Amino acid sequence: MQASVIVFPGSNCDRDVAVCVEAAMGKAPLMAWHGDASLPKSDLIVLPGGFSYGDYLRCGSMAANSPIMREVVAQAEKGAAVLGICNGFQVLTECGLLPGVLMQNQGLNFVCRNTRLNVSNNKTAFTAQYEADEEIIVPVAHNEGNYFADDDTLKQLQDEDRIAFTYAAGDNPNGACLDIAGICDKAGRIVGMMPHPERRAETALGGEDGKRMFTGIVEALS
Repeated sequence: MQASVIVFPGSNCDRDVAVCVEAAMGKAPLMAWHGDASLPKSDLIVLPGGFSYGDYLRCGSMAANSPIMREVVAQAEKGAAVLGICNGFQVLTECGLLPGVLMQNQGLNFVCRNTRLNVSNNKTAFTAQYEADEEIIVPVAHNEGNYFADDDTLKQLQDEDRIAFTYAAGDNPNGACLDIAGICDKAGRIVGMMPHPERRAETALGGEDGKRMFTGIVEALS
């Protein structure tokens, strides 16, 4: 199994994600630079959180046009599993692999705290080790996490069971539509989420609720 973590200028969670992937897979992932025009065939690709390109010109839009993203999109379309976290989620919407857009938080402030999430869909390749509707705790750290889509898109996401995570009642940190914290594609192999599972993946970090994201996808791909 081959995993790759895409490194953008400004990424600040790429190494954290790599540690989680290595712990789950038993070997280190490839760290692929955003300016590379090619990417070895990968079973799993992770777009980490951070502030790619300083989050200028719409968060994720410049990163979505990096040379490496053409390869990411091409491999995703051929069945590679892709996880976008925080800024990585923004990149996935900007490059068209997931619908919608991430806007500035409703309160117009950067939010950094633990949030309670409900696992809305435990049938994706990333969420299979969670119970349906299980409540977990995963940290957020973002200024533009307010997920927005038009009514038709939101209905489609609901009808196709493509909402992977929602913020628990009363714990929406950004004003996202339908309390959406993460969504997936129809096949459940591309997931974008604002909370950071890599920041709660071992007891030293306060809990292991995020760990099953990584062990789950490795098991699904093995």
